[in-house]
Amino acid sequence: VQLQASGGGLVQAGGSLRLSCTVSRSIYAIGNMGWYRQAPGKQRELVAGIFSDGSTNYVDSVKGRFTISRDNAKNTLYLQMNSLTPEDTAVYYCNADIKVTRFQGTYAYWGRGTQVTVSS
Repeated sequence: VQLQASGGGLVQAGGSLRLSCTVSRSIYAIGNMGWYRQAPGKQRELVAGIFSDGSTNYVDSVKGRFTISRDNAKNTLYLQMNSLTPEDTAVYYCNADIKVTRFQGTYAYWGRGTQVTVSS
């Protein structure tokens, strides 16, 4: 199972990007999902999470600007990022708790990351 992230790129401050993360194959169930980011010289941080019941949480610095969502039918996670600032520059990673078959346990999977660069 792979998580394929896309949508990163270079954008000017104030601009928008939409990240997507798709599970590469058919699986039994997906639980909680989230977007993390890691800027140069900094630890990876949780940006936004969405639980299996649809509830969400955000780090304070992105509240009101970013929106996380999921399409369970497509096994895809999204992150709509608006009003971007240079401080949002980082590699963004998606994460999902996946149960591949009903006989297996639930494990955390990570995407490879997609670079987001915001110029001032």
